[in-house]
Amino acid sequence: MGADAIWITEAEVVQLMELKEAIVALEAALREEARGEAQNMTKTLLQYGKNNLHAIGAKLGNLVGTKTWTHTQGGTCPLLLLWSAENGSLVAVIEAFALGNLRTGGISGVAADWMARPDAKVMAIVGTGKQALAQAGTMLAVRPIERLRIYSPREDSRQAFAAKAREEFGIDAEISASVSDACKGAQIVTLVTRAAQPFLTATMLEKGAHLNAVGAIAPDREEFAQDVFARASLVAVDNLPGVQQLSREFMMQYGSSGWDKVMPLSGLIASGRRRSGADDVSLFKAMGMGISDLALGAELLRRARERGAGRAIPQPKKMKPRLAGAKAKSHV
Repeated sequence: MGADAIWITEAEVVQLMELKEAIVALEAALREEARGEAQNMTKTLLQYGKNNLHAIGAKLGNLVGTKTWTHTQGGTCPLLLLWSAENGSLVAVIEAFALGNLRTGGISGVAADWMARPDAKVMAIVGTGKQALAQAGTMLAVRPIERLRIYSPREDSRQAFAAKAREEFGIDAEISASVSDACKGAQIVTLVTRAAQPFLTATMLEKGAHLNAVGAIAPDREEFAQDVFARASLVAVDNLPGVQQLSREFMMQYGSSGWDKVMPLSGLIASGRRRSGADDVSLFKAMGMGISDLALGAELLRRARERGAGRAIPQPKKMKPRLAGAKAKSHV
């Protein structure tokens, strides 16, 4: 079946790749998708209570892979599995906490690079959970952000996140008293929450603002109100089938028709369509897609091989299953 596979640990992922490099790898993979050289497996989701089992996958080049994880109230442990597209042999297992942060942050960075105003200096972020720091970092990687405005429902969360952002990026990070307050003067607004009810309305957004909506990735969640669509002259998503099946915001707006107004990010890039002076609000919705994870997985694999990183693991060997019990065999 081929050579040994490799196991790449979380520490090795962090050592091998930073966010700016992830953005480059993601845009390259989206261009491959636009050319028909990369395919997504539509995200699948099982909800049980307040927990979710997720699986996403893709084919990219000579690799196919799937990332799977269970998001529970007690924690999670995501893994990315890569196989050979030619013979199905195992190529790599990658621990995917940091990879998920780089992918989720990075895809927002690619979108903002195409859709946000080039001179965007003020960013608002609503939500201060595990993905929030990467979402701030990715905007700093593609735009000259000078000030970060922060809102989340709990005062202590806001303060802690502001301190983290100042330490990580050396940026002017200020606390906002409300979502509306955070959005004042912001050219980029990122929503990264687990909200079940919409909290952002169209009137809160400045003219020419870019909205990244990346938190509501299951049908029981919703971050922005329907009136945002009326102002959005440029709308893109990471993966259209995933959004059609799992985004309550988009399903309510477009239902069974009107989806031609929504562009996959890969199509936007391939068409060369950037924000124009005529655009008011631009909107990007990310649900998470396999091509993004595979783009980073393939690049991490290449770097790990180059640098001798990763731990070799032998190919699983097929064994004959025990079909007849010992009792049946004794009568032969």
